[in-house]
Amino acid sequence: MNETIANNTKPNHYYTGIGRRKTSSATVYLRTSGSGKIEIIKRGKKKKRSLEEFFTNSTNSLLCKEKIMKPLKLLNKQNDCDLKILVEGGGTTGQLEAISLGISRVLLELFPDCRATLKGFGLLTRDPRRVERKKIGLKKARKAPQFSKR
Repeated sequence: MNETIANNTKPNHYYTGIGRRKTSSATVYLRTSGSGKIEIIKRGKKKKRSLEEFFTNSTNSLLCKEKIMKPLKLLNKQNDCDLKILVEGGGTTGQLEAISLGISRVLLELFPDCRATLKGFGLLTRDPRRVERKKIGLKKARKAPQFSKR
């Protein structure tokens, strides 16, 4: 029996996972037979960028890389698979956490027995917090105009 069939994976086959956070969404394509290459493409743009090039403007790009690679490092798959990531909307933090959730969901699809590990580190939970809308009569969502008694 072929080992790739026994592991329930096909060579050069992409597995997909979608992660969302705030207003950003990330679609992650994972190829099982790879060398650990990561390509990030902002939707609407044609330019493929590496992880270091994409998160250069953020305050600490090293922490960004650690956060994205955490699901892969937990399962020791950082050098076994290639990632192609399409990112859309939001800011740096939202995109970062959307990518992390997308990678976790792809790994869960590929390795269902690792659910407890990923869930234990909180990597499968979608963060539901969003920006609260502005209300009528207020300056922002909750900030009221200054009160003057006299």
